[in-house]
Amino acid sequence: MLINLIVNEERRTLEVMPWVSLLDALRDRLQLTGTKKGCDHGQCGACTVLCDGKRILSCLALAVMKDGSSVTTIEGIGSEGNLHPIQTAFIEHDAFQCGYCTPGQICSVIGMLEEGKANTRDEVKELMSGNLCRCGANVGIIDAIMDVKGSTTQTTKSHTTKSYE
Repeated sequence: MLINLIVNEERRTLEVMPWVSLLDALRDRLQLTGTKKGCDHGQCGACTVLCDGKRILSCLALAVMKDGSSVTTIEGIGSEGNLHPIQTAFIEHDAFQCGYCTPGQICSVIGMLEEGKANTRDEVKELMSGNLCRCGANVGIIDAIMDVKGSTTQTTKSHTTKSYE
C-alpha cells in the first residue's frame, strides 16, 4: 500500500505492506533509528513518537493507519546547537544512563506537556509511567520534567512557544 506521511516536517511517500508497524516503517524504510524497538508489545514506551501532536506507541500503530499524519521522531526534536528545552533539562539532570529509552521518554514528555494534564510531580510520574527506564534514571527524568514545567520553552523549528507553569 502507498502511504503519505509528514515525518519531521518532510513529506514522505512509502510503499508498505498492510501489517508493517509505524515503528518498523520509520526505522527500516526511513532509517530513522532514533526511535527504539524495545518490547514490540506497547509495554515499555521506547518507541514513543508524536503523531499529529499526540504521543503514541509506534510499535502498536500500523503505518497504513497513519496515512496522511504528521509524525515527529526524536530526530525532529531540536538540533545540534539548538536543543529542545526538555533535551537540555535531561542533560542538566542526568536523566539518562544507557540512553536507550531516552528518545521515547523525550517524545512522551513533549506530548504530555502539550496535553496540559500534569501539574504535580505525582501526576507527572503517573502520566510518564508507560515509559520505562530500566537503568533507574527515573528521578532525573522527573526532575528534568519539573524543571521544564517551571520555565517557558523556547520556540524551535517544529515546536511552538508555550509556558508550562
